[in-house]
Order: sequence, then structure tokens, then C-alpha cells
Amino acid sequence: MSVFAEYLTKIDDPLQKERLENVFAWVQETFPNLGTKIAWNQPMFTDHDTFILAFSSAKAHMSVAPEAAAMQRFSSRIEQAGYAQTAQLFRIPWKMPVDYELLQDLIAFNIEDKADCTTFWRK
Repeated sequence: MSVFAEYLTKIDDPLQKERLENVFAWVQETFPNLGTKIAWNQPMFTDHDTFILAFSSAKAHMSVAPEAAAMQRFSSRIEQAGYAQTAQLFRIPWKMPVDYELLQDLIAFNIEDKADCTTFWRK
């Protein structure tokens, strides 16, 4: 997770930093074939150089950005989890639990759906 080390040093709140570290570690453990990179100042996970998922940190929440196709597919589950959402991302308040089953299904969907994708973003 050394790719994300500098990003994490910029997070002042130790509980938020620890939570992000835990989420990043979980993604890497659950999907060990995913690559990692920082782009647009966001920690990202990739598969065969195509975008799978990005995270960002804000004062009240962490944002999870899986692209619009995944947001549409999982919109009702994101709502059921109690997370606010837009067309491109959803927000997990720091005080709410992370729905790891939702994350796992969302990442698995993106990996499968983008298996033949030859660009970073979906077209």
C-alpha cells in the first residue's frame, strides 16, 4: 500500500486515516490482482490498466467512485446502506459502518463488466 502512503499522510484525523487504511487493505486483500495508483489526487484501484474504483476523503465522509454504470446498477443497495449518492459516487459518513459486501459486489461487477475494456474509463 506504499502507493497510497503520501495520500494518507495528508489526512489529519487519525480515525479517518485508519479507516481508509483498513478499506484500502481490505480491497487489496479481497482483490489482490488489482493495481493501485494515485490519479486526480485520488487513490485508485485498476485492473489491466482500466479504472475499477477510486476513493477520496472529506471532512464528514469518504467518497467511493466506481463510474456511472456501477452506480446505476447498485443504486438501490447504496440507498439501502444509507449512503448519499450522485451519478458518479457515493459517500460513506465516517460515523457509519462500511458495507463491505456492497463494495465487494461493486468491485466484482466492475472487474467483470470491464474485462474486455481497452480504455481507462468506460466509453
